[in-house]
Amino acid sequence: MASLMEDFMNVLEQEKGEYQRLTELSLEKRQIIIDGDIPALEQITDKEQGIASILKNLEKKREEVVNDMSIVLSKEPEELTVTNMIAFLNKQPEEQKKLIDLREQLRETLEHMADINQQNETLLKHAMEMAEFDLTLFRSMRQAPTTANYDKQANNTGDLLGSSGFDAKQ
Repeated sequence: MASLMEDFMNVLEQEKGEYQRLTELSLEKRQIIIDGDIPALEQITDKEQGIASILKNLEKKREEVVNDMSIVLSKEPEELTVTNMIAFLNKQPEEQKKLIDLREQLRETLEHMADINQQNETLLKHAMEMAEFDLTLFRSMRQAPTTANYDKQANNTGDLLGSSGFDAKQ
């Protein structure tokens, strides 16, 4: 059981490291979004996908360790949460302290990453709104203004001037 717990903590430690790398990339991404640097954003996204792949593999490894622990402890894998594992380690204060610290560090890292990602999401929304505004402005600059022509019922006909903006006959 001790080796399984050690494996479990090693996997959590690796996950924490990958989440910290992901957090650093998210901080870099914030400035890239502000700068509007699309090629750099693509590079960061590729790096993030690589880390996400590593995290997926670590998650599978952690689940395997938890399944092995559930067999040894005759418990369901769903019962083996980190909090419950901390309680199981009450006779091993060193390991218990290490797991408590690791859980806290992971929680702080994930909360920090979630905050940064929320800020990045807001920045991206603003960037998309600005791009939409620019497109609308560009379209309106290319469109001719509406004339003040009215039909018999005094409704605006919505006729457009020519593209030159000057409608004179010679």
